[in-house]
Amino acid sequence: MTSPSPTSPALSARLDGVLFFPVTAYGPDGDVDLDAFRAHVRDGIDAGAAAVFACCGTGEFHALTPEEFQCCVAAAVAEAAGRVPVFAGAGYGTALAVRYARAAEEAGADGLLAMPPYLVAADQDGLLAHYTALADATALDVIVYQRDNAVFTPRTVARLARHPRIVGLKDGLGDLDLVQRIVSAVRTERPGEDFLYFNGLPTAELTALAYRGVGVTLYSSAAFCFAPEIAVAFHRALTTGDDATVDRLIDGFYRPLVELRSQGRGYAVSLVKAGVRLRGGEVGEVRPPLSEPAAEHVKELADIVTRGYALLPEAERPEGLPGADGGGAA
Repeated sequence: MTSPSPTSPALSARLDGVLFFPVTAYGPDGDVDLDAFRAHVRDGIDAGAAAVFACCGTGEFHALTPEEFQCCVAAAVAEAAGRVPVFAGAGYGTALAVRYARAAEEAGADGLLAMPPYLVAADQDGLLAHYTALADATALDVIVYQRDNAVFTPRTVARLARHPRIVGLKDGLGDLDLVQRIVSAVRTERPGEDFLYFNGLPTAELTALAYRGVGVTLYSSAAFCFAPEIAVAFHRALTTGDDATVDRLIDGFYRPLVELRSQGRGYAVSLVKAGVRLRGGEVGEVRPPLSEPAAEHVKELADIVTRGYALLPEAERPEGLPGADGGGAA
């Protein structure tokens, strides 16, 4: 492992906004539709995304071949054109994770979201070796994703944080006691140096206030895919201390959305993709083993989105989209 260096201030600044995790678009034949994917990425950047995280969980990383993955990452990079950084997913066992990491680097990505290794329940030494090998494989910045079978002790995260290319931790576990102890351990190990923390729970806005309490203000926004105006309004309210607006959007949009998401397996992805289609995005359906949400749940999603838009000031409601007429207020 090479000597430590602080996280680039430029990277910290560029990620301080709504983080966009686009879905991967498929055509009627089931193949990746790069034109539709680029349009989806372009719409997100135009709507105010601070960064694009392509081919990650919401983007069905698990369902993509290495060739499809590289094409999608390259398409996201081309669409971003340097306006915002592009991160790409990398996962499976160490050898394949390294392969995906190098493919992302060749495609022009700025960084990696390192997802849990496939299937195995590794000990802390094994996890440390895995993520170190992944970070050593390219010159890209790496954010490590804690969830499922990749759960770290504070000491392991402090050791990972010494690597000059491991720049942050995304938490998808939701154990705030553990997150606080990790933050404290890294701060003690690397006083005065930057290390980024992200709330990576599904529909992270619902828990944003709780994470803010332990100093974690960055988060991934799946809702941005299909309701970017709501996601941007929420982020602005959260970062400016407008807790009344935060509460109103949680009560009227995010809590109902989370309750709907809990109605089906895989809805953290398939319901998001249905939302993009409701907005007019031609992104196709999810690939197996995920399946499409029930028709009544898609209708309920449309109603939730309509009510969510009605909570925004009239000037912030998009014309021709749900809630633009102000109807359906909760």
